[in-house]
Amino acid sequence: MTLATEQNTEERSLSSTSQAMLAMRSEVFDVWEASVRANIDEAVGVSGPLLTNTLPAFYDNIAEAVTPSYPRADGASGSTAMSAHGGERARVTPFRADQVVLEYQLFRDAIADTARRRQLRLTAAEWRVIELSVDVALRDAIREFSLIHERIRERLAATLSHDMRNPLSLILGGSQLIGACQELRTAHRAAAKIEAGARRLDQMVTQLVDTLTFERVDQLPLVLSEFDIQALLHTVAQDFHRDSQPAVAIQAAPIVGHWCRNSLHRAVENLLTNAIKYGDGQQVRIKADTIRGRLMLSVHNDGAPIAADQRERIFAYLRREGEGKAGAGWGLGLPFVRSVAEGHGGSVSVDSAPGRGTTFILDIPLDCRPLVPAPQS
Repeated sequence: MTLATEQNTEERSLSSTSQAMLAMRSEVFDVWEASVRANIDEAVGVSGPLLTNTLPAFYDNIAEAVTPSYPRADGASGSTAMSAHGGERARVTPFRADQVVLEYQLFRDAIADTARRRQLRLTAAEWRVIELSVDVALRDAIREFSLIHERIRERLAATLSHDMRNPLSLILGGSQLIGACQELRTAHRAAAKIEAGARRLDQMVTQLVDTLTFERVDQLPLVLSEFDIQALLHTVAQDFHRDSQPAVAIQAAPIVGHWCRNSLHRAVENLLTNAIKYGDGQQVRIKADTIRGRLMLSVHNDGAPIAADQRERIFAYLRREGEGKAGAGWGLGLPFVRSVAEGHGGSVSVDSAPGRGTTFILDIPLDCRPLVPAPQS
């Protein structure tokens, strides 16, 4: 079954080369992961599901694009999955930008090496699609990686200019008082203020280091439990089974993981609401699958595609596509979905283009416990 981001469940009209690429997916990722861990020091402590990230869907997109008649020019066209990849790398791994570049080069090499071992002969045109896909995906990933680090730097500058003023004033005032006073007791009080200010600064520096490593500001409070995503999907879909609404089809085996039930329920509910609203009255499909320790949950509709210049913007807070029109939306639901995905240590992306419809993909680890802070008591 293809994991491609537009929810192509039938692998329709794919060439023999595309089929062969899909068949060797697991081997490609085994080669790639071993190579990344051997060549990127920062990857050593990153778990398998976090390292895998959104790449399996991207790989299947490439396999589709290799078929000349398939409506996908390259593995990254019409999809924000690779921006999501770069965002995850910035938020939940210690990767540097040059290491993101290297992992894509290793990914391309893993495809070539596996194809040679399997004696899969790629034509020049097919290999050009693969190289173009990697180049475009790398550009999208690095752009998002850089934007997130830019926001972190801006937050750092704001913290340095505001929050540190009080402890610095204590230290400065205390040192001036010690220099001017003649009484030992006064000097002791001033020294205590200096010590308090220094301790506060030390705490701030620790917080800043955490911020520079992970972007965790305004993260949703999540309560994790173990449950079956299939059961949750049927529960959510049941609320949409009305005569006046299009059918909701679910394709999901039992998949048990550690997630926040309430937030995932609301996220799927939001995705279904949008899919029905923009689906032109046609059937909406929900699909859940697993790959290398990650859950890929997608909601698809066959309505008009999202414009290319809107695909990234629809996740922005209070962004409402079609403002003033009947049925205007995309205001709060999708930013919430993004917060849920990122809070679970994953990401959300969209694949939308003529001939493929629109698919939103929640891609998160099966076990989010190492990535979610424990609730404050």
